[in-house]
Amino acid sequence: MDGLFILLVVLGAIIAYSLFTYFNQKRVVNTLSEEEFKAGYRKAQLIDVRENNEYNNGHILGARNIPLSQMKMRQKEIRNDQPVYLYCQSGMRSARAAQMLHRKGYRNLHHLQGGFKKWTGKVKHKK
Repeated sequence: MDGLFILLVVLGAIIAYSLFTYFNQKRVVNTLSEEEFKAGYRKAQLIDVRENNEYNNGHILGARNIPLSQMKMRQKEIRNDQPVYLYCQSGMRSARAAQMLHRKGYRNLHHLQGGFKKWTGKVKHKK
């Protein structure tokens, strides 16, 4: 009986944490469809948060590569007074990058729903 109670408490904590993270992310970053993203990214800072090898294999034209793993060190390269458009492969890392930037005072944060794998616009490949 004690084991079942502990299991239910742990499960409840996991669900509560997941819900908190989900709603906090919705408050921190604006998730945009591809059309909405295309409409605004040219007037913003476009940041690809994938690793260098992913970026070199193909990225949205005009994007700067600041991998999530380097975001804390390179965060000062991103201006606080302009919109920031983030993307990664699927949308998970860009959401985490947005949360990290939000804690540092950035407010105008957007990310691409579904990430680069859903992108149908122009792509540039590094040689």
